[in-house]
Amino acid sequence: MEKIHPSHQGHSRQEIIEILEGLAPPELAEPFDSGRIGLIVEGKNEINRINTCLDVTPTVVRAAIAQNADLLVAHHTPIWNPLTRINGDNALLLSEILSSGLNVYVMHTNWDHAPGGVNDILADILGLTDTTPMSLGLVGTCSITLEEITQKLHAPLRIWGKIHSIRRLAIVAGSGFDIDIIHEATRLGADAFLSAELRHSVFRSSPIPLLESTHYALESPSMRVLAEKYGWTYIDDPPQLLTHA
Repeated sequence: MEKIHPSHQGHSRQEIIEILEGLAPPELAEPFDSGRIGLIVEGKNEINRINTCLDVTPTVVRAAIAQNADLLVAHHTPIWNPLTRINGDNALLLSEILSSGLNVYVMHTNWDHAPGGVNDILADILGLTDTTPMSLGLVGTCSITLEEITQKLHAPLRIWGKIHSIRRLAIVAGSGFDIDIIHEATRLGADAFLSAELRHSVFRSSPIPLLESTHYALESPSMRVLAEKYGWTYIDDPPQLLTHA
């Protein structure tokens, strides 16, 4: 696909949707994502400017509108639970989206599973080689230190368990600390497992050390790389995180 720059005209919404479905086929999504991916909010039919983001927050929406975007491609849907009334924060967010004519398109677990998607991009950033796919995420040979992982993720790293060195690292971007996947990674030779949002009970049951980063740090790179690849614009809106020693 050609890069879509602001000066280009005539791209229909359906043309862009077909490209996005080619990158992250909807059939790859987990069953719980039914109705939560694809074109979540319908706006203008002609697409000239495209933004990407991780979360459809008020900050992101206002930035997209200020940039005259016609389409916002997100990883997380702004409407997770069915709405029986539109009020409060939902009303404010949706009113800004709808009044601007902004389309919102979501690629969630289908982008997680897609070749070249969330986990493959994270593996590239960390320099993993000789990768082996898992039911979700992958295991790869790791040649960098814990300090270097932290630097590449631009986020703190919490280490659960004793680690001397890592030869094979398992990664699952987002909330991937599932004990069955951890056991799968162990069978594939992983020395450690990187993901986000760890529960205490999972740590206690894990046969290998666990590296906990933030959900945003692990998944946002894929939306940034997607924007860079197609000449779009990524809108950064990381959650504020303070740590005290």
